[in-house]
Amino acid sequence: MSAIETTDRLFFQALDRAAAERQLQTALSGAEDGELFLEYVESEAVSLDDGRIRSASFDATRGFGLRAVAGEASGYAHGGEISEAALARAAATVRTVASGHSGELAAAPRATNARLYDDANPLAAMEFPAKTALLAEIDAYARARDPRVTQVMASLVGNWQAVRILRADGSGTADLRPLVRLNVSVVVEAHGRRESGTHGMGGRFGYDRIVAPGQWKAAVDEALRQAVLNLDSIPAPAGEMEVVLGPGWPGILLHEAIGHGLEGDFNRKQTSAFAGLLGTRIAAPGVTVVDDGTLPDRRGSITVDDEGTPSGRTVLIEDGILVGFLQDRQNARLMKVAPTGNGRRQSHAHTPMPRMTNTVMLGGDRDPGEILASVKRGIWGVNFAGGQVDITSGKFVFSMSEAYLVENGKVVAPVRGAMLIGNGPEALTKVSMIGNDLALDPGIGTCGKQGQGVPVGVGQPTLKMTGLTIGGTAV
Repeated sequence: MSAIETTDRLFFQALDRAAAERQLQTALSGAEDGELFLEYVESEAVSLDDGRIRSASFDATRGFGLRAVAGEASGYAHGGEISEAALARAAATVRTVASGHSGELAAAPRATNARLYDDANPLAAMEFPAKTALLAEIDAYARARDPRVTQVMASLVGNWQAVRILRADGSGTADLRPLVRLNVSVVVEAHGRRESGTHGMGGRFGYDRIVAPGQWKAAVDEALRQAVLNLDSIPAPAGEMEVVLGPGWPGILLHEAIGHGLEGDFNRKQTSAFAGLLGTRIAAPGVTVVDDGTLPDRRGSITVDDEGTPSGRTVLIEDGILVGFLQDRQNARLMKVAPTGNGRRQSHAHTPMPRMTNTVMLGGDRDPGEILASVKRGIWGVNFAGGQVDITSGKFVFSMSEAYLVENGKVVAPVRGAMLIGNGPEALTKVSMIGNDLALDPGIGTCGKQGQGVPVGVGQPTLKMTGLTIGGTAV
């Protein structure tokens, strides 16, 4: 059964499709764009802490979002009751945005036959007792691996989202989106010192890809490795120094410090540090950054965005030159460019806006070992924790969850408390070496913007950056 057939069975039994289209046409009278977004979501989460199931939840929600766009303004109404009466109330509300406006409706997005992930609902493929048994097995395995383990936390999270998007001309599209994730945290204690390590993985596929013994055991081993490593860590030094970032998840720095500044709304409103710089050099030669929502099974991938535009591969920076921005339909129209398939929303209760999917810096030609050997004194950041970014100025602060002091090309010791401090636009110009080991993150990212969270992916090769500031804890 196709995605359209599946979603039509979900939404157009209690709601007559012709009636829905009439209300949509009423809502968009005089507007330039808009859509009816129908959504059904099943979600579940099971977590274990210290050998006990601490929480277990299951939720099923459905609802609609109705939007009319006129110039720079938009009217939006949403509800959890999908009926003609509810749509009529919503249409009466949103149509006021186009009152006195005589816009011409923009053409609908092109259709696509692409399928980037399996349509199947992952929640139905694994029974609840099997999930709790797996988490208990993870706890037992971690404790058996090392007697210093004092606490184990593990969780399984999954959801299945069905969306149907209708437009005033009668066209539309649908998408069925699976998403699962396994997370493991381990705490170890030795000589009165406690340290922790965390590892997660997931993507747009079924639970079978992450609950196979080889997969979950590898996740436990990685979390345990990080925790044990941190037992021997020394305080991080502070000051300006060379920084090497490892491949994969450290690309979250690129996502936060640079990616948000390349979203269309911030640039149209001139609030981004990159506003007005299209076509100019903003990064070192060799730096190429793409946002690619078409990678199969990846956490940030989407067959179509939440406006119905097919996902794409958008080059943002090419060999150091800023060449593009991420666009939804409204900002693309106002900036007189094509939408890029990046109009995303958290749910039917939220309006779409330009958002990243999988943001990746492409690989170079340097061997990672050669890059590390070139460091006279600096920090090698392998894993990142949280961070903060100011979109307007580009200033960022990120904490490293796994990092090492490097002197004369040799790893001296793991360090704790290392903070990477800098400015996104400036940081790009300080890339001096790019590795040939491009890797993507394990499938754990969630991006926040204006109160909305959406799943994303990041990736990069090993990078060397000169002259960044490290905030450390060494006295």
